[in-house]
Amino acid sequence: MTQRETPGDRASASVLVRVPQTEAFRLFTQEIDVWWRPGLRYRLGKRRSVVHLEAKPGGRLFEAFDTAGGSRKVVETGRITHFEPPERLVLEWRAVNFAADEKTEVEVLFEPTKGGTLVTVHHRGWSRIRADHPVRHGADAPKFIASMGLWWAGLLTSLRELAEAACGQA
Repeated sequence: MTQRETPGDRASASVLVRVPQTEAFRLFTQEIDVWWRPGLRYRLGKRRSVVHLEAKPGGRLFEAFDTAGGSRKVVETGRITHFEPPERLVLEWRAVNFAADEKTEVEVLFEPTKGGTLVTVHHRGWSRIRADHPVRHGADAPKFIASMGLWWAGLLTSLRELAEAACGQA
């Protein structure tokens, strides 16, 4: 826990992907639309959407989709604040229902291991988001943080599955 964090502030999830660090970083950043899960739990677009990460300092994390009226909508969820390939990526994160002054931070670490790369997500800053905010779905802090950890774990599982498929492992 960093000095800026308070209890109930950070959700974390990790997964071992059996590819080298540079490949894990590449899959996370360049293949994000492939591993980012479909469905309204993970995406805004009810129809097919595209999740894209501009892999560079200041780059955006966004989702683009067609609305029911036929127009194209782009929703920015994050902006890269630290880009250190292949070790680390930090995003300023904003849920679609955040006010202009509300934000959290997502840090993704890529640690080489004997078996591949340990990818860890720390999503922190939740203590700055009010307890009754709609993003929390009425959950108290411990339950909400646990659910965010599971949410990220689901996404990281998809990243692991993509890495295994890319390497012919199943």
